[in-house]
Amino acid sequence: MTGWRDALENFDADHRLMLEGGSLSQLFLRYPLTVCHPLFVGVVYGILASLTLIMPFAYAGWSESTPWEETLNGWAVISLIFTTMTASLGGFSLLISGFAKRPPIRLENRRRYLFPFPFLGLLMITWSMVGEAPDFVEQLGWVLAILPGPLYVHLSYAPRWRLLDRIDRGLDPFDGMRRTIDPEVRQETEAPGDEDLDEVVSEA
Repeated sequence: MTGWRDALENFDADHRLMLEGGSLSQLFLRYPLTVCHPLFVGVVYGILASLTLIMPFAYAGWSESTPWEETLNGWAVISLIFTTMTASLGGFSLLISGFAKRPPIRLENRRRYLFPFPFLGLLMITWSMVGEAPDFVEQLGWVLAILPGPLYVHLSYAPRWRLLDRIDRGLDPFDGMRRTIDPEVRQETEAPGDEDLDEVVSEA
């Protein structure tokens, strides 16, 4: 068990909940802090998002009779750019959280709004590749496909990782912070039919 996990026992329940995060954060935080650095989390998101582009690229290459080597090369270049971008945004978010010294925001009450974004982005990118879509559709599709991961890292994961890293190094995690925890957000009223979606979407 790592040092920061032992140290969490010294915090009150609200701060423990904030520092442990939801199921998505806990998925990454099972590993050593060096491995689950926000930059590497950005890499993971970039790779996963790139995998969803295989079918659109394959279909576009097939419909245009493009050699598969050229199609594969095009997908690899886009994936590399995509992953580099999400990794850079992860590192930038950690840098910003160090300057801002703000507590992490739990996104469990907002996850239903972020969940559809990558799928909408993928649909728009696919449309632009296989159909005659306006130019802005592809650009908007890339924004929607990229946005959720870096947004989660920036608002929730990077500030949480920074605090845990300070705890792990024996430092005061809240040094210089005007507020050590975000005000509790009122539980949003559940709309009918949202229960099934909430079961699918993991906590952030």
